[in-house]
Amino acid sequence: MGSSSLLSFSLCLLLLCHLSQAQFGSSQESPFQSPRRSVSSRNECRIERLNALEPTRTVRSEAGVTDYFDEDNEQFRCAGVSTIRRVIEPRGLLLPSMSNAPRLVYIVQGRGIVGLVMPGCPETFQSFQRSEREEGERHRWSRDEHQKVYQFQEGDVLAVPNGFAYWCYNNGENPVVAITVLDTSNDANQLDRSHRQFLLAGRQEQGRQRYGREGSIKENILRGFSTELLAAAFGVNMELARKLQCRDDTRGEIVRAENGLQVLRPSGMEEEEREEGRSINGFEETYCSMKIKQNIGDPRRADVFNPRGGRITTLNSEKLPILRFIQMSAERVVLYRNAMVSPHWNINAHSIMYCTGGRGRVEVADDRGETVFDGELRQGQLLIVPQNFAMLERAGSEGFQLVSIKTSDRAMVSTIVGKTSALRGMPVEVLMNSYRLSRDEARRVKLTRGDEVAIFTPRRESRAEA
Repeated sequence: MGSSSLLSFSLCLLLLCHLSQAQFGSSQESPFQSPRRSVSSRNECRIERLNALEPTRTVRSEAGVTDYFDEDNEQFRCAGVSTIRRVIEPRGLLLPSMSNAPRLVYIVQGRGIVGLVMPGCPETFQSFQRSEREEGERHRWSRDEHQKVYQFQEGDVLAVPNGFAYWCYNNGENPVVAITVLDTSNDANQLDRSHRQFLLAGRQEQGRQRYGREGSIKENILRGFSTELLAAAFGVNMELARKLQCRDDTRGEIVRAENGLQVLRPSGMEEEEREEGRSINGFEETYCSMKIKQNIGDPRRADVFNPRGGRITTLNSEKLPILRFIQMSAERVVLYRNAMVSPHWNINAHSIMYCTGGRGRVEVADDRGETVFDGELRQGQLLIVPQNFAMLERAGSEGFQLVSIKTSDRAMVSTIVGKTSALRGMPVEVLMNSYRLSRDEARRVKLTRGDEVAIFTPRRESRAEA
């Protein structure tokens, strides 16, 4: 009897471990692989020239603007991604929708609240908790229960799985600017490799392309049902069902909440204390309680810091476990005036680089040793660098800030020069014979940058070895 119970317990534990690995990604997966990338995308990276990209289509709504980058551009086809930039005005509400591809959203500017509805999870935010002091005056119609609402601010990265309903609201005094990268080549996308947004409310004009025809109208998915059956499904009358279909709504996907948006949420300090007090692992962080955001703009979170050069902050699935579902990661680079990022390449991911401030010179080389990009990247522009293409970035006189979204949840970088770099790890005589150098020259190539890692100070300030 005892051995039977022990066997049952062991089988249950084994099943739990298997499910946890299936949900959060097996710890035995090689960090050098990105198995979720679509095979078809590998034949579309024969690029002879990269270009700094800007949006090609703009859609205006009542309380904001949505800019679309051309996903048919060869750089986007190579990376298998689609990119959107949104500007949400104060009191602007981005209507609920879902997409066929997982996405990462980086908050360039502003603050607000966001909701991500986890299918099957309970509504844990309950407004009747606030009305306990109202001495018997509580009414059923005044109660509300909804899933968790998160507060976001500049520098936050939000992770949104495909098919999950998502909305956000600007409760600040300045516009919210957000850049969104959707991984349309992710295996979770069972449709084609184009971004498809499914509206749950409102309706939206597709907008006018900068070069091309004017778009059509996108209706919300409830519009596709008959009013009669929709009314029956919701248990409401026909008039209310028609309102849900938003037939005459011309406000677009970002609408203005004239009286503000009153939803139950903890204070910023309470939320921060709760998040900091949680330990993170695949067992304690359950599906319904997963964190969906983390800040990479705070200098205190920097992974690499050079007081005269700048800082680099990375976000991967080790820091934010939901990224194992998303299979994407992010990196924030802040360079001071004339500072450089060491020449490097991405080992296992494509990199979608978006300039959030300043400007800088970027050079990119392909597998043939050809220069495929040599130009300036300025605020609001985007550059896609394919996997293993080598790149070098140098800030201008204004400094250079950018965020990179990468197509692996554990993106890895190999630097070419500096501490922990590829050349630093090679014997001097390998360098001598590889580049036809004297021993002294090889030592200078290998060691001149001293202990600088990834970020280099301007040459006149760096400590060169004799």
